[in-house]
Amino acid sequence: MAKLYFRYGAMNSGKSTALLQAAYNYEERGQRVLLAKPAVDTKGDRSIESRLGVTREVDYVIEPGEDAFAQFQRHRRESLDRDGVDISCLLVDEAQFLEGPQVDGLLRVALLEGVPVLAYGIRTDFLTEAFPGSRRLLEVAHTLEELKTICRCGRKALFNGRKVGDRFVFDGDQVAIDGEEVTYESLCGNCYLEESGNVIGAHPTLSPP
Repeated sequence: MAKLYFRYGAMNSGKSTALLQAAYNYEERGQRVLLAKPAVDTKGDRSIESRLGVTREVDYVIEPGEDAFAQFQRHRRESLDRDGVDISCLLVDEAQFLEGPQVDGLLRVALLEGVPVLAYGIRTDFLTEAFPGSRRLLEVAHTLEELKTICRCGRKALFNGRKVGDRFVFDGDQVAIDGEEVTYESLCGNCYLEESGNVIGAHPTLSPP
């Protein structure tokens, strides 16, 4: 049975690199894959950009409100009609930016079309709140796999700190694409609290009695 996989990690954990490696592994064995990403992710336009410098254009972007299941079916038919080659896997980058119903569409791809779906993304925003796409993936994905990275202090990084210039910020819109207006730094829980003034999201951390 084909499955929906959610492979998640903090910023700089190598998600895009892992996606491109997975695509290469399929294609090395003569299988065809489709690469997609949400249109909300404007970094690289229609490309997936690895921090190692590897770049590859996606086959399609998923617009807000678009039916992700129907979109996959259309591209699958086009591949079969063009040269008779079926799709072996769908890989989705920056899956946190998907809408909940679009994640359900990815699940239908695995269940009804019999094609594995590998979705890569981050769980939470700079205020430690779950992105809608990530929340739904955590609810319905068959398999959850964490891609790990480390904080500047050497501990495991969990959170994504947002920076404007050299200063961490803790207010603003949930979505601000890395490199356009802001940058991000992966932080462990301790370093996040140090930068945020002991606040997690909008909720002050309770002091012990």
